Amino acid sequence: MISNRELFLKNTAQTSNSPRLIEIERAEGSYLYGPEGQKYLDLVSGFNVSNIGHRHPKVIEAIKSQLDKYMHVTVYGEFVQAPQVKFATKLLEQLPSFFQSVYLTNSGAEAVEGAMKIAKKYTGRRQIIAAKKAYHGSTQGALSLIGNPAYQEAYAPLLPEIEFITFNDSNDLSQITTATAAVIVEAIQGEAGVRVPDMAYIKALRQRCTETGTLLVFDEIQTGFGRTGSMFAFQHFDIIPDILMLAKGIGGGMPLGAFVSSKEIMDVIKDNPMLGHITTFGGHPVSCAAALASLEVILEEKLIEGVADKAKLFKKELTHPKIKEIRGLGLMMCLQLENFDQVYNISKHCAEHGVMIDWYLHCETALRVAPPLTISNDEIIEACKTIKEAIDKFC
Repeated sequence: MISNRELFLKNTAQTSNSPRLIEIERAEGSYLYGPEGQKYLDLVSGFNVSNIGHRHPKVIEAIKSQLDKYMHVTVYGEFVQAPQVKFATKLLEQLPSFFQSVYLTNSGAEAVEGAMKIAKKYTGRRQIIAAKKAYHGSTQGALSLIGNPAYQEAYAPLLPEIEFITFNDSNDLSQITTATAAVIVEAIQGEAGVRVPDMAYIKALRQRCTETGTLLVFDEIQTGFGRTGSMFAFQHFDIIPDILMLAKGIGGGMPLGAFVSSKEIMDVIKDNPMLGHITTFGGHPVSCAAALASLEVILEEKLIEGVADKAKLFKKELTHPKIKEIRGLGLMMCLQLENFDQVYNISKHCAEHGVMIDWYLHCETALRVAPPLTISNDEIIEACKTIKEAIDKFC
């Protein structure tokens, strides 16, 4: 009989020549399980998706309840669907009053696409500025914002009038002018290896955008929903962006994304032309039911309150002379090593010994640590022991 692994390689499109080929049969809480009893403590969280752990009972209950009512009924924005309305309302309650309108998408990349469109239409400008080493998604428009030419060259030409600045460098802010529609930046650069900007830089960026009439767009696709120790990372910097882009941790494990702004900015979608931004499956009612349940879990179980202490425990337990630096904010952190061979071998060793870790698209010399916010102290200590054993072996 042909195995699932063989069928995976034969029948599904491959994104690299070296997939990890770890088969997962089920997941629960902080753990992934293989078909032959393998058990992996998950320090990746589906790349910051499973903030409340895998298959939280309240999310499963919400999904089942919605399945008994309806699934897809029409394209987004035409019918009044309670899961969309309830989730959007709850989400806006967590945000400053400036944010008044939520557009629900299928994914983070689609949120990026929508944000680019409304920024151009609202300002009447064409230029968009992004950051070097940024990652915003792989659709044609989002790819245009990736600050790494190696990922763009094969797909050229991409969107015109995209310029790049150096993240966390105030000297580049003069590039933002009255011709700039939007500056799109990650609140914390993720795939660059978890680069946390200085507060002074973010405040200067906000001020420059305000002075030039440029929209400041924050990508919180990885950082949102408690990951950094606040509901959203922009709250650490005492500023308010003009547009917020969300996904990953938004749906409790279900596919969902959103871009959020003021009513004035979002209303440009409605006319000239009518239906200027549409999606068939965006804001799917089952995903929205899951998202509402997930957000309620974060709030009711006070998961954000434990993030800082858990991050401190990770840093304490990961004290090791071969770790050059531990960067991050909350439970979004990375372990800086010397080279990719170390990262690859340590990651492989950890998986073979029951701990799932990974690395970064633009920083292959660092290990990704982003567990569910529900991870216990005992699980943290267990994971760190395995990581340090791997470092001793390969560094």
